[in-house]
Amino acid sequence: MGNIVLSIGSWLSEFLISFGKQFIEEFKIGDIGEDINKGILQWQHTFFNVGDIPIVLTDAIIVTWLAVAIVFVLFKSMVGKDTIKPNMKQTFLWMLVDLIVNSAMGFGMNRKEAEHVCPMIATLGLVIAGCNAISTFKIAPPAKNIAFPAALAIVSITYVVAVSIKFVGVKGFWASLTTPMKAMLPFKVLDFVIKPVSLALRLFGNVFGAFVFMEFLYIVVPVILPGAFGLWFDLADGLLQAIVFAYLTMSYIGEIVEVGHELQEHPERFTNKKSSKKHSADDVKSQETVAA
Repeated sequence: MGNIVLSIGSWLSEFLISFGKQFIEEFKIGDIGEDINKGILQWQHTFFNVGDIPIVLTDAIIVTWLAVAIVFVLFKSMVGKDTIKPNMKQTFLWMLVDLIVNSAMGFGMNRKEAEHVCPMIATLGLVIAGCNAISTFKIAPPAKNIAFPAALAIVSITYVVAVSIKFVGVKGFWASLTTPMKAMLPFKVLDFVIKPVSLALRLFGNVFGAFVFMEFLYIVVPVILPGAFGLWFDLADGLLQAIVFAYLTMSYIGEIVEVGHELQEHPERFTNKKSSKKHSADDVKSQETVAA
């Protein structure tokens, strides 16, 4: 019995000494530049072969699927079973869906169109929020790799064009490119290049900047401040960027759909000005003939 107590006492003594050394080591500031460089290394990867084809598997891909799995499980648990009286989780989801639908309608979509885009908009927002929030657990967020926001932006703008054509047709989409005048066409086409670039850089810049700042805090003040600042930079800011990305995607759809609806309701406003002038001249001549 005495040997057991002695063993526990020596183990505890060694543990406390080791813990104290490690704790002090955490407060030592070494080569900050080197430490930050390791922390913000853009991306890490490994290869595996499918036949003779090498496939790159980056850390961003792994973390993305991990975040997606967590969001899916969380979302599934909130949906629960069908009940006559929804619980608090289900009520929250209904409020979220209603918020997205009402926001989409505020951009010029009708109820049916807003409900159609709701799943995609919610998916974009939830995936980005989950990928950004995972940095809370000291896991590098996927948006730290520029390929992740760039891929999201391409998917987003492709969806914007596809769903807009589905809602208002090719004529409605063309009208959105040539309104208020046909001379705007090159600039409207260029806009579809600038929009995804803007989406990607906004998401990348905010997430990467927050990640660098948090890495700096963990190196310089590793115990108290990172936890407090992490509530904003890891959670709140990550959620905000997800909302902004989803919100802008909705607004891009609304810009096209609103013009398309106007074309369907008032086609006379989009008639060729030359033909309008010709008709006006013919009307004047006919009135002069009647007067004579």
